[in-house]
Order: sequence, then structure tokens, then C-alpha cells
Amino acid sequence: MSEVVHTFTTTIPRWQPYVVPVDLATATDEQRAAMQVTPSSKGISPYVLTLAHDPESLAVRSPLFNLIMYGRDGLAGSERELGAVAASVVNRCVYCAAVHASRFNHLTKRTDVIEAVFADGLEATLDEHLQAIFDFSARLSTTPPEATVADAQALADVGLNELECLDLVLSAAIFGWANRLMHTLGEPMMD
Repeated sequence: MSEVVHTFTTTIPRWQPYVVPVDLATATDEQRAAMQVTPSSKGISPYVLTLAHDPESLAVRSPLFNLIMYGRDGLAGSERELGAVAASVVNRCVYCAAVHASRFNHLTKRTDVIEAVFADGLEATLDEHLQAIFDFSARLSTTPPEATVADAQALADVGLNELECLDLVLSAAIFGWANRLMHTLGEPMMD
């Protein structure tokens, strides 16, 4: 029997939707077209199949997500992933935290940062550069006014330029939305 996952882990749980996902075999042309813009090379996830119930929204969501998280200019991919992890920790989205923590670990070839975040949550102590990124993303995710001018200055102080700061805002913000969407459409399960 599967159990719902409540703790943060880098082991990616299975996401179980509350509604029946679109059946790929009977999907409409519009649903199929919307699902073609997902970034995964591992097939179409149950999450995307669930979002495909509204192909018009999915066709907008996926390119936006891809540009924010996988854009070539601006913030490093690993730092975007850390922004996503911070948002997911604030929002208690175990599934997104696992996916993006694993990506951070893969991109950086280190595990100590995520281990600290999962052990100590928002009180995690990181190196100065990553701390500024994590703290800003967490405060922005808690409630936007929590991210102050001092937090933005901390990003500049560790060398982030305006484009990199904007990328961080976008990566944390899209996960504020994505986490809430995942929570309302399903739950993470360990088999």
C-alpha cells in the first residue's frame, strides 16, 4: 500500500492525481499539441496529463515554465533550482522539493546544500551566495512583502545582476503557483 509523503526527500515520490488524467490514447488534437511542449524526455507525466484537461492553459503554462527554469541567459540553472526548492519548502510541496532538489544536486555535483535545507528548513545555513538566493526566495514565497530591499541588496552584494535577480524572482514565483496547483490536484506517494 502506498503512503502519502510528508517529509522532504531527494527521492522523487510518485504524484497521484485526485482526478483521472487525460488518456493519451483518446486525447484530443488540442490536448496532444499542448502536451508536446513539456520539457521531460521521460514521457508525459501524470501531472501534465492532468493539466491537459485544460489544453489552452497547458499550452501557455509549459512554454512559460520552460523559459523561466531552463532559459540560457541570466541566473545559473542550479540557482533557479534552489529558488524552486526554497519556494517548495515554504509551501510544503514535497514532490516539487524532491524534483528540484535532485536537479540542484545533479547540476552542482554536491549534496550538502540540500541536506542542510531539508534538515534545517528555513533556518538552514549555507554559503553566503546560496544563502542570499535561498533567503530571498523563501521570503518572496512566504508573502511577497517579506522580501525586502535589504534582501534584494544581499543578492547584489553576492554578485547577482538585474537579469539574474529577475530570474530568481520568476523561478520562486512560478513555484508559488505550481506548488499550490500540485497540492489541489493530487499528492505525493511513496510506493
